[in-house]
Amino acid sequence: MKTLRILMLSAGVLALGGCAQDKTEPHTYANSDEQLAVGNATKMSCSCLFVMNMDEAYCREWVKARPAIVRFSIDWKAKSVEASSFIVWAAKAHYVDDKRGCVLE
Repeated sequence: MKTLRILMLSAGVLALGGCAQDKTEPHTYANSDEQLAVGNATKMSCSCLFVMNMDEAYCREWVKARPAIVRFSIDWKAKSVEASSFIVWAAKAHYVDDKRGCVLE
């Protein structure tokens, strides 16, 4: 029983150690929130359409955000989705295969 407790405690310490952040290097994202929103909506739309095989109306509702600032373009033949917001931010995602799903370009 004592060995089990030691193993559980060791596993917990190792798990928490993996969550610790390196304080010497700041963790920031260079892109704006708008760029992140467009990229996320693009990838999620691609996954909804080409991985989950849902219909277009469902996928548009699934990724809709308020305010509705993202415009989508779907290329069914190439299995890709392009999205933009205010003509400034844009992203494109395409379906790769069943193992990897959709990826941002």
